[in-house]
Amino acid sequence: MTATRPPALLVLEDGAVFRGTGFGAAGEAFGEAVFNTAMTGYQEVLTDPSYAQQIVTMTAPHQGNYGVNPDDAESDRAQPAGLVVRELARRTSSWRATSSLEDSMSEAGVVGIEGVDTRRLTLRIREAGAMRAGVSTIDLEPGSLTERVRATAGMEGADLAATVSCGRPYRARSVVGEAGPTGGRAFRVAAYDFGIKRNILRLLTRHGCDTTIFPARTPAETVLGGGFDGVFLSNGPGDPAATTYGVEAVRRLLGRLPVFGICLGHQLMALALGGRTYKLRFGHRGTNQPVKDLETGRVQITSHNHGFAVDATGWGPAGEGPVPMVETGHGRVALTHWNLNDGTLEGMRCLDVPAFSVQYHPEAAPGPHDAAHLFARFTELMA
Repeated sequence: MTATRPPALLVLEDGAVFRGTGFGAAGEAFGEAVFNTAMTGYQEVLTDPSYAQQIVTMTAPHQGNYGVNPDDAESDRAQPAGLVVRELARRTSSWRATSSLEDSMSEAGVVGIEGVDTRRLTLRIREAGAMRAGVSTIDLEPGSLTERVRATAGMEGADLAATVSCGRPYRARSVVGEAGPTGGRAFRVAAYDFGIKRNILRLLTRHGCDTTIFPARTPAETVLGGGFDGVFLSNGPGDPAATTYGVEAVRRLLGRLPVFGICLGHQLMALALGGRTYKLRFGHRGTNQPVKDLETGRVQITSHNHGFAVDATGWGPAGEGPVPMVETGHGRVALTHWNLNDGTLEGMRCLDVPAFSVQYHPEAAPGPHDAAHLFARFTELMA
């Protein structure tokens, strides 16, 4: 099987070269080189819209061993530009598998490269930061491919949410196939699709939410006139500061309906509150990020996938106290959650309007379930 695979080349914009063999689709792809530290979950990574225009390196050395299946997909298509692995499994070893990782990537047109020293590549990205990259089974000349990589656009200033969003509104239950709990109040939720993951829709449904998903560019007035009980702001790719339509929608929604934001949704809320965002050196991508909730004192192990973060100093100095607080155009905001690895802001709660957000992924697809209670907090806010 290996002998039939073509040679492949991966280059970074700083001139680093990695040779291997191609798998999945033949061809070439360009994007931002990032790494994910999760030991499982390659299918969720492959179908997560937040990975649009990125070439993802999986740091765990063995990938594809349990195959892929339709139930674990987080969207209806593959999303990254390319995938980099140390070793690709030669057989699938799960009764749930309906296809192999290699076959699914081939069908989706995603270029992969295996046989790469992913440890060396990850250290390179950690030291130099996320960089533009290219992977090819066609152009195997390092100088030529590197020159073409340097001619591509970077992630800063990239508005990608609309490119992965849905084309028209739809109901969550038509996708996740769950009826939700019986009894109790059903909350009508409008979810902005900036790159939403299906497990978010499952958890909203299980917590009694009848969710309608709207395209990223939907005006706030459409939601405000729809009789909804609350608004959800999803994860998604790209530079939050470039997602101006999302910021404007959130600005108009705050104070008029309860709002819950995750990842890009968290960043858009911060911008709508008058704050700032910035690009992280190499981002957080994996399932083992420790986050402390200052309001409860609890530490949660969380799932992450983001290259930008909210600037905790964007509103000026925070007030003193056990939970830092800032003043915004929509009143006071408590800076509630903090990453214990690098001290970045991971969550906030508005004190004068019904809204809160987190940077990490409480839907845990893949990842730990420590933060799933946030969906119950959203329904309590609507109640």
